Amino acid sequence: MWGWRRKNSPESGTGQVAGTSETEEGTSDVELGTDMTAVTADPLGQALAERATLIQLCMYALDRARSTGVVERLAEGLSGIGVAPLRPDGTRFDPALHEAGGTLPTDDPALDGVIAETEVLGFADRDRILRAPIVTVYQLRKQ
Repeated sequence: MWGWRRKNSPESGTGQVAGTSETEEGTSDVELGTDMTAVTADPLGQALAERATLIQLCMYALDRARSTGVVERLAEGLSGIGVAPLRPDGTRFDPALHEAGGTLPTDDPALDGVIAETEVLGFADRDRILRAPIVTVYQLRKQ
């Protein structure tokens, strides 16, 4: 049998000595000097890193979800922990907050530099931008 088990926790019926476990290559964790029971020195840091990883995974899933229900559920879950989608349609383009994905010609000078649509949602974790939205911006036609 291979895999990791906690030290001092023998598997009943395996015939193994308490405190050892076999790895895939046939060596034990005692021989390797590993201890799977070690507790991290910084549990808050680990929890924050794991939260960031889960947020990234949810953003990835949201980008690829085809079901409206799945998209809504992911968005609700992210919102519940302070992560908000960014869809800045109708606001003025700001390169510090948005990424330009393209332009749309307009004859209206009032629309020049305004975001026409969001191509890819952005996300913010409270006040920190996780991913800038990719947007299409109105651009005044040259006369």
